[in-house]
Amino acid sequence: MPPLIGVTTSEVRRGELATLRRHGEPPQHEMALGLTYMRAIELAGGVPVVLPPLANGLETLLDRLDGICLSGGPDLDPAAYGARAHEQLGPTEPLLDRFELDLARAADAAGLPLLGICRGAQALNVARGGTLHQHVEDHRQTALATQPVHAVRIAPRSHVSRVLKTRATQVNSFHHQAVDELGQGLVASAWAPDGTIEAIEDRRHPFLLGVQWHAETLVEAPAQLALFRSLVEAASGRAVLGTLAA
Repeated sequence: MPPLIGVTTSEVRRGELATLRRHGEPPQHEMALGLTYMRAIELAGGVPVVLPPLANGLETLLDRLDGICLSGGPDLDPAAYGARAHEQLGPTEPLLDRFELDLARAADAAGLPLLGICRGAQALNVARGGTLHQHVEDHRQTALATQPVHAVRIAPRSHVSRVLKTRATQVNSFHHQAVDELGQGLVASAWAPDGTIEAIEDRRHPFLLGVQWHAETLVEAPAQLALFRSLVEAASGRAVLGTLAA
């Protein structure tokens, strides 16, 4: 059986147009998640499962999942890592942050494979006790997400270099926050030309990797699809073990 990969939804929108079509009911908050994440996981051989940010049932969810993908989304509330808000801080959703950080910590403790994308990489760092730069200049491109705009230097013998099979790559960029102080057990393994950390990993964990770029929109490139394939392969091992135990 293909492994089940949970994908977080950390972006909230007011659904005025959608709710107006439903017999004029009042606008309600709705979750938003690009289908590109699900398509990337499907292309990699996994089955994506969208995770609602509900506090109850976290352990039950993790018992049924084989891996986790932490998706992109809004800025993390700096209160999560004990910092004051920067004047350039964007909208935040502290309740959603709490769910995602709790999920990341629980999945980490359970040894589930974890892949963080953009905000997801930042959440992995904060979940491990790290901090963020709240505003980084010139890291939001205007070109389409399918267009890489800058180079990334990758550490030799790192997990990300083995996955991508290269020590340099071209990536897209849609963030203004980035990893600052690394969380416990994490190392930086890729950097932008200006020194911004572009990938983090825990080399002692079965699979824990975060990338600052939106790899899910670049999967036509084999190296970028390999990030999701590596997640699915790691999750497949857990799925087989779970089947044998059952």
